[in-house]
Amino acid sequence: MVTTYLIFAGLFFFIGLYALLTGRNMIRLLIGLEIMTKAVVLVFIMAGYLRGEEFLTQSYIITFIVVEVTLMAVALALVITAYRNTGSLDVRGLARLKG
Repeated sequence: MVTTYLIFAGLFFFIGLYALLTGRNMIRLLIGLEIMTKAVVLVFIMAGYLRGEEFLTQSYIITFIVVEVTLMAVALALVITAYRNTGSLDVRGLARLKG
């Protein structure tokens, strides 16, 4: 059962990493980052279950999720601002935003 969770977490992590490395669309990059963080949460849950520290793990995960949602909200605001300035979600178009 533990190996199943590790396989799923590793699969999620590498799917997110693939999306980060191959994507040019800013929304796709954010989704890849989100998938990677969900893999980390899954590993935290599994480690807390194995160590028998469910309550401590829950507090860590809730804190992690709050920080992650805040980060995603700020990143999405930056994506919207970049889209308004460039008219595209392509990462290569951000070079035109030099000061």
